[in-house]
Amino acid sequence: MRNLCWLALLSCSWALADTQVKVEANTLLRLPVSGATLVLARLEVAEHATLLLPANLNELRVTELLLGRDAHIGIAPSTQGFRLVVLHGDLAAGSHISTRGAAGSSKKPALAGRDLNLRLENVRLSDLTVDLRGGAGAAGQHGQNGLAGEAGGCLWGQASDGENGQSAGNGQPGAAGGQLRLEVPADFDPQALKYSLQGGAGGAAGAAGQGGRGGAVNNCLLYDTVGGNAGQTGAAGKAGSSGPDGSFKRVPLTPISL
Repeated sequence: MRNLCWLALLSCSWALADTQVKVEANTLLRLPVSGATLVLARLEVAEHATLLLPANLNELRVTELLLGRDAHIGIAPSTQGFRLVVLHGDLAAGSHISTRGAAGSSKKPALAGRDLNLRLENVRLSDLTVDLRGGAGAAGQHGQNGLAGEAGGCLWGQASDGENGQSAGNGQPGAAGGQLRLEVPADFDPQALKYSLQGGAGGAAGAAGQGGRGGAVNNCLLYDTVGGNAGQTGAAGKAGSSGPDGSFKRVPLTPISL
């Protein structure tokens, strides 16, 4: 009984949703959404167009979804999973849906691919790609080179040694790939869907700083001064580890319940 009530409420809310969004061919649209859930009666992304959805949006329900050839829907990274529900749709060849993570930086770690729950009810498609790859780790910082030593004078002091180079930083680890949960009818053709779940690549190792050259030799009138020793090269950094791959799970299409 609860399931029937929920289905009636869902059907009613979708029928009342008269919002339509269209992205023209060869254009990019950032959809301004303040809430966590968005219900659309019709969403059309024309060929070679891109629709970007913000990180705060966690669920998109569409009565009719039309994706042109090489159309893209990009969903911003977030630790919160994303749910996309489509009642009817026609997805042309080369269409893409991406919840790919973000690359790391010296101040922020890489972000994982966003988990995606994709429910396709009565949808025609032949070549859909879903990208849930994790973000790449940031490269390690390079070590600074050591300063050169000062030359010795003929009437004062010996030449000084060059300073040692600084050790390099390690590359940051890549982030994990996302988890894809696919809800489709029993007759869905698995060859129509491609997905990428790889973890992000680890950041490259930083380069070690070079040792500074020793102070120069001076050829004096009565004697020669001794040159300084060169500084030592710093230790090289280590490459970051790759993030773990995500996972894929296909489940049968069942009525939505509370």
